[in-house]
Parts: sequence; structure tokens; C-alpha cells
Amino acid sequence: MAGMEYIEWLRWAHVLGACVLIGTGAGIAFFMLMAHRTRDAAVIAHVASTVVIADFLFTATAVIVQPITGVLLANAFGWPLTSKWILWSVGLYFFIGACWLPVVWMQKQMRDLARTAAASGEPLPPRYFRLYRWWFALGWPAFGAIVVIVALMIVRPV
Repeated sequence: MAGMEYIEWLRWAHVLGACVLIGTGAGIAFFMLMAHRTRDAAVIAHVASTVVIADFLFTATAVIVQPITGVLLANAFGWPLTSKWILWSVGLYFFIGACWLPVVWMQKQMRDLARTAAASGEPLPPRYFRLYRWWFALGWPAFGAIVVIVALMIVRPV
């Protein structure tokens, strides 16, 4: 087993990464929802611009850190990477990624549509609302999956 100081550093990095993923995801969802409810293209454009930056700055960083610290922790504790809870976590992680990547693309599209509408003084186009519905729909299973991953990390069922 690796030194306890190293393991504790890994554990903190892994937990912090999980917190960033959950916190950024919840924050982005909340602010996009609140901006969307205004139906104001300028507000939506501004919020969506910030959301896109936050997703790349915080979410993308945590997305990279999580599997690295997870594998290092599993190795440090001697947990086989073929443990059911780890395999479920990895599967759910890929599922979340399959939801998140289109969501990031949709956020950029919604931002651009809102910018165009705000600049022209036109209402938001129907495409914006279709993208928003898909964005909203993909967020729920992804968020639920990350909550399950955190539960698996805590409980580590055999």
C-alpha cells in the first residue's frame, strides 16, 4: 500500500473533483434554467456564455482528474479495477460523458442563437427551444448517474 500521505492527497483530489462535477453541473443547470425562464435573448446569451466557459474551465478539468485519481486510488488501496462497483462507476462515467458532450455543444448553439436574437432584436428562434428541451432532458440522467457514482464511491459494495 502506498504512503498514507499520498493516499490522503489522492482521496482529497478525487473527492474535490467529484464536488466540482456535481457543483458545476448543478450551478450551470440552475443558471441556464433561470436565464431561460426570462425568455430574454440578451440575458440568455450572457448566461450561456458564462456557462460555456465554466463547463470548459471546471467541468472539463474535473473530467480529466477523476479517472486519473480514481485509478491511482484503486491501485493504492489494492482494489481490483474489475470490482463491480468500479466497473459500474466507469460505465456510468461514460454514460455521463455521452450526455455531457452533446450538452456542451447545445450550450454553445443556444448561446449563439441567443446572441443573434439579441443583436437583431428578434425573438428566440424555435431551434433554441428545441435545443433547450434536449439540453434539459439530458441533464437529468447525467446528474442522477453522478449521484449514483458518488454513492458507489462511499459505499464501495463488493
